[in-house]
Amino acid sequence: MATKRALETKLAVVAGFDDPRAALEQYPTPPELAAHVVHLADLHGDVEARTVIDLGAGTGMFALAAALRGPARVVGLELDPSALAVARENERRVAASAPVHWVRGDATRAPLSVPDPATVVMNPPFGARTGNEHADRAFLATAAEVSAVSYSVHNAGSREFVESFAADNGGTVTHAFGASFELDRQFEHHTADRTEIDAEVFRIAWDGGSD
Repeated sequence: MATKRALETKLAVVAGFDDPRAALEQYPTPPELAAHVVHLADLHGDVEARTVIDLGAGTGMFALAAALRGPARVVGLELDPSALAVARENERRVAASAPVHWVRGDATRAPLSVPDPATVVMNPPFGARTGNEHADRAFLATAAEVSAVSYSVHNAGSREFVESFAADNGGTVTHAFGASFELDRQFEHHTADRTEIDAEVFRIAWDGGSD
């Protein structure tokens, strides 16, 4: 297994959004965060020889991180066609050996039928904007439907919500840890050129998925 640092280095070439949309909360996932989460998933046996699904794949950071760790296949599901076009270019840059299937679709109504076992890795919208609260709830609902285990990034302070949602939907939070990363200014409502985001990452086993 390659090191986490090596994975992060390979992901450094992944380009972000050409024209990010605030309504979709399109923020690039930092390569160090994607490398950390996928490395952890691989250590738990949740990547190799599995189907890995990136819900709300954006420009493909999580999908491509997984594709570099020997899955059976990767599915990147994304609503925005512009982001998908960048994701396909990023696939060529990364040169992953595993097959990656880019699908245009709504992650909250996932048009997917995948073989078991499947693992979801995702950085869903945090729902931090007024009128978009708990946007991550629908992504978790899809993860509960299509995967045995999921890894997801949420706004800091989400643990009670995530644990409660998992418990109500046949899941168990097996691991949780904090993360922070910096994002460059990209929307008009941002007041600083660079902002540090506090986040939390959760591993959830759904309906008897491996602990």
